[in-house]
Amino acid sequence: MLKVFLIEDSPLLQELLGDMLSELDGVEFCGHAEGETEALRRLADTPVDLVIIDIELKQGSGIGVLDALQTDSGLYGAPRKVVLTNYAHATMRQRCDRFGMDAFFDKSMQINQLIDYVNEAAARKRSSS
Repeated sequence: MLKVFLIEDSPLLQELLGDMLSELDGVEFCGHAEGETEALRRLADTPVDLVIIDIELKQGSGIGVLDALQTDSGLYGAPRKVVLTNYAHATMRQRCDRFGMDAFFDKSMQINQLIDYVNEAAARKRSSS
């Protein structure tokens, strides 16, 4: 099972994405956090395979999460870092790249591509097990 954690401050998107991820074959949705500190605490307690990260959070930022995951990999394992943001311009993509992001999706237009990405990651995990 591919363990996935969502870092997103919108209750609507938490519910929508949580439901979508829970329905995917081979995916275990491990919950969500609304802010940077809560997310990092939960990820340290329960390492996952893939983290979906919004840039704008209730507390802290997605960039802070990316930085911590890249800098303290011993604490968090090595999850894939997937950014899902409304700030999908080239400058933000480059900034996220510097922090080791694995994939980048525009919230307003690429939810289906995000789900495809998660499905492919789950399939790869199944075939390597």
